[in-house]
Amino acid sequence: MSISDGIESSTGDPRVLFALNAILSAAFAGIVLTLADLGGAVEFTWMRLLVLTLVIMALTYLVTH
Repeated sequence: MSISDGIESSTGDPRVLFALNAILSAAFAGIVLTLADLGGAVEFTWMRLLVLTLVIMALTYLVTH
């Protein structure tokens, strides 16, 4: 068994995957909202950041499963 075989067969720890998904989704949502705020499309609020983060996390889950 080679290292690449082990990597391909590993599903990973779900807690780590969830944490990474939350962090990366929040970062992406923050960038999108900041740029939209600078462009005058929407005002940045923490509630919008939370909602957009949850939406991105849900979409990521649906696409990967």
